[in-house]
Amino acid sequence: MPNRTTPLTPARPSDAGPRPSRTALLSRTALLGGPTPILIAAVLWGTTGTAGSLAPVGAPTVAIGSAGLALGGILLVLTSRGARSLPAACTRRERWLLVLGALAVAGYPVTYYPAVARTGVAVATVIALGSAPVFAGLLSWLTGRARPTARWTAATAAAVLGCALLVLGPEFTGAGTPIDLTGVALAACAGLSYAVYSLIGGSLITRGHSSDAVMGVLFGAAGLLVLPLLWSVDLRWIATPRGAAVTVYLALFTVYLAYRLFGHGLRRTSASAATSLTLAEPAVAAVLSVTVLDERLPAASWTGLTVLALSLTLLTLPTDRTR
Repeated sequence: MPNRTTPLTPARPSDAGPRPSRTALLSRTALLGGPTPILIAAVLWGTTGTAGSLAPVGAPTVAIGSAGLALGGILLVLTSRGARSLPAACTRRERWLLVLGALAVAGYPVTYYPAVARTGVAVATVIALGSAPVFAGLLSWLTGRARPTARWTAATAAAVLGCALLVLGPEFTGAGTPIDLTGVALAACAGLSYAVYSLIGGSLITRGHSSDAVMGVLFGAAGLLVLPLLWSVDLRWIATPRGAAVTVYLALFTVYLAYRLFGHGLRRTSASAATSLTLAEPAVAAVLSVTVLDERLPAASWTGLTVLALSLTLLTLPTDRTR
């Protein structure tokens, strides 16, 4: 039997040691809810090129990306809580934003992969990813959502420069080739598409809608929009073991998981900053090309990788304002 001095309740957790400070908890929450998920998503997107290169010979390039988007988008809408009821919960203006966002999501693979075919991976990548944060910053400014800060402008400019050096480094060491202006325009349209759906997704999330539901609707609708494109090309490559493995990987990791993380990060990070952070994607692609595909990078590319890493570090440092 317990005596009068025996405690009748267990000791409080605080008795076992000091609790984390409120500042530490807030910093940890901001980190996990801001740049970190976006950077992880960029790492996953950086594996797209390597994974796509493992597809069966003869697989149409545009079909590889569209197949991953279709399957991953449908998975997102089916597994995202509240996705199917989101349109009914939105205002009329928000429903139009969902439609525009889905068109922008579908527009990215439709413009980016043809740009790759016309200009090459290097040029298409640097134009699409380099233009996206610029478009996002300008659109945020024009729509009155936010004005670009000096820190964002400097870090984004450095990131674009680093991205250009990284991706175009091999071109600097060899003979120049004529640039296909149509391919350049398509790559810029891809960057604009990415900026538009990032801004729309971020806007809907900051209005109180679930990030999972928003991403589910945007990518589920976009997956349905690209289905006619898939039906118009030869899809026999998907039925092969390698083709199926590549499609499932792209759908699960570079669409389903990556955009769940991206939507989560948009809760505490502006779309303009998010598009700048995803310039980490070509850095990951470059490292994979060296380690997995046994490619070699010149000194200019390694310099660009360093500049890019420093600029992304500047963007992720804590600040009083989310930008």
